[in-house]
Amino acid sequence: MLGTYRTAVVFALAAGLASFSSAPARAQGCIVARSSSADMSPETEGGYLEPGDWTMVVGYRHQFSYDHFVGDVEQAYRLQQGTQVMNKINLENLDVTYQATSRFSLTLSVPVLLASRRANNSYYTSATSGIGDTSLIAQGWLWNPRTTKRGNISIGLGVQGPTGKDNEANNVYTSATATAPSVVTADYSIQPGSGGWAGILQWQAFRAVSAFTFYTDGDYVATQGGYNGVLRSATALNQPLTAYNAIQDQYLMEAGVAHPISKIKGLTLTFGPRMEGVPARDIWGNNLGFRRPGFAISAEPGFIYSNGRNMFQFSVGKAIYRDRTRSVPDDILGTHGDAAFADYVWLASYTYRLPAHSGSEH
Repeated sequence: MLGTYRTAVVFALAAGLASFSSAPARAQGCIVARSSSADMSPETEGGYLEPGDWTMVVGYRHQFSYDHFVGDVEQAYRLQQGTQVMNKINLENLDVTYQATSRFSLTLSVPVLLASRRANNSYYTSATSGIGDTSLIAQGWLWNPRTTKRGNISIGLGVQGPTGKDNEANNVYTSATATAPSVVTADYSIQPGSGGWAGILQWQAFRAVSAFTFYTDGDYVATQGGYNGVLRSATALNQPLTAYNAIQDQYLMEAGVAHPISKIKGLTLTFGPRMEGVPARDIWGNNLGFRRPGFAISAEPGFIYSNGRNMFQFSVGKAIYRDRTRSVPDDILGTHGDAAFADYVWLASYTYRLPAHSGSEH
């Protein structure tokens, strides 16, 4: 029984943190990556949190995108010509979770972005930094955690507010012959914010079987849709359908298996597929404006190490399939834009649990 219980607890770590997320996320490179997490983890080394417990999470995501795709076909000629666009994303998430009851909790998530973008043949680099879109999410277990150890399902509902800037600009010399700097609005893929409100749906489920725990988790960020009012460039008005940036939905889905390493107390290995992306059509609002829809599927090995109130998580997603799909303006105009994707997505986090009763270890 103890081994089965610990396996179930270990999953809770994997399912809650394997996505390394606390609200929206995702997607890669030129598509978008404004948040590293949708953290549904009310668990630590001791299992489910008790009423009154708190957890604090510092998460980190890094990716470097430069491989261009049209559909699922890689555009290798971009590297050969030296015209590839390179996005570097460094994203931190600061999350605080309060366990209100044995089944229900609240999580506040604040992302902080440091990013840059440069075309290899460009004279300048765009850079952005700042707080992203903040989210508040309520989560609840469908079954009573006190009596359900081998498996459970959690659902989260929340709201994301437009606290991040969506119009960061740089003062740069755009060419070697420029006599004065110009103000250039950064590409939306490295903007800290989306420019709109959103509703968030999260889910998490696990099942312990012998020494293994199988899990799935994910989230969908349903935005208000439409435009965010940010003009892409002075020449963008030549194409009204894509002159302004779109406010885009995002999604993440994961599944996998977690297995504790008996010889190293507190260590658990995780592995599974990860899919994240931006749909061409939002659930609400119109679907015009500029966006790079698409998705990436990755194989994601990782580990979780727990020691008392502390927990460390690390994983790396290796892209195995990427697809830059058609946007609605693409369909209307008969075009098919491209997007740069990352080969790898690096994820790490540190979690600290603060029990309601000092010194208690559940």
